[in-house]
Amino acid sequence: MISIRKRGLACRSVMAAVALLVPACGVIQSEAAQRTPAASPGEAAGGATPSQPPPSESPQLTEEFPYGHASDPTSIDNQFLPLEPGTYWKWDGVTIEDGEETPHQIITMITDMTKVIDGVTTVVGYDEDWSDGELVEAEIFFAAQDDDGNVWRLGEYPEEYEDGEIVATPAWLAGVEDALAGVMMPADPARGQRSYAQGWAPAVEWADRGWVTLDGSSECVAVGCFEDVIVVEEWDIAEPLLRQLKVHAPGVGVIRVDWSGSADDELELLELVEFKQLSDAELAYLRSRALALEERAYDLLPVVFGGSEPMQRRS
Repeated sequence: MISIRKRGLACRSVMAAVALLVPACGVIQSEAAQRTPAASPGEAAGGATPSQPPPSESPQLTEEFPYGHASDPTSIDNQFLPLEPGTYWKWDGVTIEDGEETPHQIITMITDMTKVIDGVTTVVGYDEDWSDGELVEAEIFFAAQDDDGNVWRLGEYPEEYEDGEIVATPAWLAGVEDALAGVMMPADPARGQRSYAQGWAPAVEWADRGWVTLDGSSECVAVGCFEDVIVVEEWDIAEPLLRQLKVHAPGVGVIRVDWSGSADDELELLELVEFKQLSDAELAYLRSRALALEERAYDLLPVVFGGSEPMQRRS
């Protein structure tokens, strides 16, 4: 789902309440310049601002997928990030750059396909990123849930477009080119927990982190009002002052995207405007689009995808 590294959402994030904005803190004191995994700015500096949870005494720099402890990885029912096949989310909003607003839309859908990555059967999701009515990125991503309820990202294949042509494909799969799976959503997310790595892929400079900055709050968006929401702050370790906020509602997932005192000069504001289950015909069409992306992934990135089996229809 909406990824910090997506075009137009790379730590840039509809009208969020000022109370949700969390100032960025500190400066990374690590080998980030060499793309070495690092903890959060607060953790790296040995402290945190009053608005953030206290850092862990022993911050983990990367995550280790619990192989052998994921008996049903394609049943993703984490309350803050449920990824059921056929689910559809649409977020509408704007990009703000140099004071100018551009219409922006993100659509995420969960296919009825699976793909085995690094020995783990994953759920295949599909994203589209639209800017001013033009498709600027499409992506398939791969997620799994362990037996404790943590949701993991095990890779993705994005295509970035300009004038309808593919201009970049910064893809990665866990287990290939030193890439590691990362946490998309902890099993029981709460303010005060340590930050977590959302994946590690040095070949494409993926080194994102997240942590929960608020829990037990309420939030209203176009599709309704929600209680007990959480707010997750995300950043790339190489650009610690560029921060994105995602508001997650129980049973739905992301309902709002904002920024947190970011130093970036391009910001995104998005809110959930549609949340539904796809029809059988819509799901079949989605399947064909996801398969087309994977086919190009094999052609364009044989090193990354060549060792993996093609996606399969869920039984």
